[in-house]
Amino acid sequence: MNVRDALEADADALAAIADSPTDVMRNLVHDRTVRVAEDGTHDPNADVSESQYGGSDPEDLLGFVSFDAREDTVHVTQLDGTPEACKRLLAEPVRFAEREGMAVEVLIATDADLIEDAAHELGFDRYGPGPQFNGASTVRFRLES
Repeated sequence: MNVRDALEADADALAAIADSPTDVMRNLVHDRTVRVAEDGTHDPNADVSESQYGGSDPEDLLGFVSFDAREDTVHVTQLDGTPEACKRLLAEPVRFAEREGMAVEVLIATDADLIEDAAHELGFDRYGPGPQFNGASTVRFRLES
């Protein structure tokens, strides 16, 4: 599994994973730090050519994470994908936060067991209830630096 920065060309694949409009995902790539996990067929050390990442196929991407940093906390804004991809991708904002001496927070829907499992494996603690999104309850998880 390779993890890399998301590109605008990934917007269609991200939209398919997140069940969101492509334009929303394109904006996400521009407005946040977004990393994607792919199946490993692309050599991350090869010279990047137009054809290699000219457009991504939803079947090539295993998941994505988006995050941003404000004040003393890195906020994970979206995380989706396979269980292994979610764990690997959630580690991306954790590494960033550790380097910067920041905490990490992630809101997890109460029915998103695979994301909650990834958070527990990385040492996140339940921090209390989060806001509701589209009528769904969330739980706030936090990892202190």
